[in-house]
Amino acid sequence: MNERKGFSIAGVPFVACWLVLALVGAYLFLQVRGGAAPVAIALWLVLLLCTKGFFQVAPNEGQVLQLFGKYAGTVREEGLRWTNPFCARRRVSLRVRNFESGKLKVNDHDGNPIEIGAVVVWQVLDTAEAVFCVDDYENFVHIQSESALRQMAQNYPYDAHDDGKPALRSHGEIINNHLRDEIQARLDKAGVRVIEARISHLAYAPEIAQAMLQRQQASAVVAARERIVEGAVGMVALALDRLHSLGVVELDEERKAAMVSNLLVVLCGDRNTQPVVNAGTLYN
Repeated sequence: MNERKGFSIAGVPFVACWLVLALVGAYLFLQVRGGAAPVAIALWLVLLLCTKGFFQVAPNEGQVLQLFGKYAGTVREEGLRWTNPFCARRRVSLRVRNFESGKLKVNDHDGNPIEIGAVVVWQVLDTAEAVFCVDDYENFVHIQSESALRQMAQNYPYDAHDDGKPALRSHGEIINNHLRDEIQARLDKAGVRVIEARISHLAYAPEIAQAMLQRQQASAVVAARERIVEGAVGMVALALDRLHSLGVVELDEERKAAMVSNLLVVLCGDRNTQPVVNAGTLYN
């Protein structure tokens, strides 16, 4: 079922016409001798029935019309309107709305329990589908958004273990786009457009948070050590090349190995080293 335009006319001109007819009825009622009283009463009854056809449409709002249970169209023109008085009307907001899901506990792609939440910005596009295709479109949006969030979280790991695979923590734009597409696919049948969907909360579950923190710290320490060793090896190579090019000292392979060992200990150590001065020769 798709939305279509419903019948309505401007209410202000119809109010003026209604007042004129009411005055005509009053005039006819006063003409008792002429026998016009029944006509006046009938006219007033018709005018009383017509008053049920007046309704107001606010900006960014639609009025869904139903005539004897059948969909009769939607009125989006704002202001005072008049339509068939036998039509039932339902107000549907067309404004942009948003909500934040609760913190959901799910398992990521690696099976780790995590807590995740999202903010969804949405808007009704088709009032007919929103009213007649689902029972309660607002509740439908909330439940389907949380279901899509769970489904999306199970497709990605919390942390990226290789550079080629997206992760929840490091690839925010990809994750948000996937989440929006997942929600939109579920809400198309309700006439709702998802404007934006973003992760608002992401954390490991409390029972594994400490272990995962230790793993992240270990990974950071290993990465730092790799950088330190790489820099130390470069400095040692530079020192040996400069000593050889300037002819400061000639070292055999055994002395070079000892020098490299000492420099790496000094450069890679996490504590301050104490220098030892050799008062003899290099071989004593």
